[in-house]
Amino acid sequence: MENSTVALNDVRFRYTAEEVLHGITFSLAPGEIVGLLGPNGAGKSTTLKIIAGIQAATSGTAQVVGLELPGGATEVKQRIGYVPESGALFESLTGQEFLELMGRLHLVEEDVLQDRIAKLLETFGLSSDRVRPLSAYSKGMRQKILISGALLHNPELILLDEPLTGLDVDSAIIVKDLLAALAADGRTILYSSHVLDVVEKICNRVLIIHKGNLIADESPAHLKDRLHQSSLEEAFRELTDSQHRDPHIAAVIASL
Repeated sequence: MENSTVALNDVRFRYTAEEVLHGITFSLAPGEIVGLLGPNGAGKSTTLKIIAGIQAATSGTAQVVGLELPGGATEVKQRIGYVPESGALFESLTGQEFLELMGRLHLVEEDVLQDRIAKLLETFGLSSDRVRPLSAYSKGMRQKILISGALLHNPELILLDEPLTGLDVDSAIIVKDLLAALAADGRTILYSSHVLDVVEKICNRVLIIHKGNLIADESPAHLKDRLHQSSLEEAFRELTDSQHRDPHIAAVIASL
């Protein structure tokens, strides 16, 4: 796994008596956009938190940007960008103040920081809202601020958990184009989402976790071909037994 941005080997994680990750092994290389997929409760967010240095694996090894976790967690957090599924904001701060706080915590030089903030706010159409408190921002505006904050320090690895939540179509397109440009520039992106058509369009590889096990690690095209399916969504449904829910849906409709 030399030159990998992320290398997990036999990673397990246990909540009290229950093991929720059962020996996860994969690596991510610079320039890749990799989709992290799985049903609710499969272990996706736990995997992201381990990579981000927020949680320590119960066993196995995790190396991120060349550093061993959990020992190197503090430095890892300085070198990655992370957009959680439900990110908290300091709502009394303005958009400008929040981004300044994020950049200064990552020790970005002030002139560089102000230039990046201005460009990100302009890109996301928030320049005129920069002095408004975050408490007055819509959900989509807050998501743009979270994404901007994750990119300010020019991270080597970007972890995204449902990054398009609340975004309008134009903003979602901007994010997808931005991710493609970042990957082309050598960044590594791990993109967790339930929106499989987006994952199919932008990701080079997909990792599918089901019941704490890694059950697929391949390109969307290869996965579809292997399972003789026309879309990533159909391939996902077959691998995770989602098609077995159809009778339950029919029963609900029949009861209405």
